[in-house]
Amino acid sequence: MSNPPTPSCVRHPDRPTGLACTRCGRPACPECLRPAAVGQHCVDCVRQGQRDVRQARTVGGGPVGVAVPYVTYGLIAINVLVYVLTAAQAGDPMDNFRGSALFGDFVLVPLLVADGQWWRLLGSGFLHYGAIHLLVNMFALYIVGRDLEKVLGRVRYGCVYLLSLLGGSAAVMLLSDPITATAGASGAVYGLFGAVTVTLIRLRQSPTPMLVVIGVNVLISVSLPGISLWGHLGGLAAGTLSALGILFAPAWLSARTPEAARRIGWACLGGVAALCLLVAVVATVQVHSQLPPVPPTVITVP
Repeated sequence: MSNPPTPSCVRHPDRPTGLACTRCGRPACPECLRPAAVGQHCVDCVRQGQRDVRQARTVGGGPVGVAVPYVTYGLIAINVLVYVLTAAQAGDPMDNFRGSALFGDFVLVPLLVADGQWWRLLGSGFLHYGAIHLLVNMFALYIVGRDLEKVLGRVRYGCVYLLSLLGGSAAVMLLSDPITATAGASGAVYGLFGAVTVTLIRLRQSPTPMLVVIGVNVLISVSLPGISLWGHLGGLAAGTLSALGILFAPAWLSARTPEAARRIGWACLGGVAALCLLVAVVATVQVHSQLPPVPPTVITVP
């Protein structure tokens, strides 16, 4: 009576083997097996097991173990690049806003936005009045942005930043003089201040240090001329609301699963975006209502 043929490895048919995966039962050669808690698993079962393990996430839904805050570094790089371009166009690193076509095309002027130049709402947040203005904002972004990005995750963090920027611009549109030119990442940075404060409360840590930072900066905004108070406060409000939507709204609405919590967080971000755009639209109507009527053109026929 002949013996049954020795089975071959499922990944290497030319290799007979007497070993098998204790998970799927398929024959496998020693090269294709990995030690397991019970027996040994083939490499295909190991990969499947890794996919089945739910990735640990932070309270903000970001993946645990995000080491490099690429979004924060990317935002800093974009701001620096735009500043270099405006300084090169102006021929002066300190007065980069004078003679720069790029600065003139993107600086936030409510009257021009109301006239249809909506790109200024976001574009102005990447412009700065001189090197000191840039360095102050980028230093603040570097300090608060890295940790917040790890908690919220890169995509949510980027959305909070942009919504804070948009909220600051919308507040300038509604409450500032229509012909005032405003620029800078300060509104977005203030929004991150608010988001960090909400995050500390969610983590049951004292928000006092951030509240002091916010209070001091608001006092500076009120005290010094030439600083956009409404841009700062609008960004602070948008960033705070965005963080509340991500970190607290799921619990308030009794989300039962992580997927439901993420959907609620995204819906809240969409709501903040809609609110900012609504404010900008209302401000546009207000700016148009403040314009003096254009006198009719009289044409004389000889």
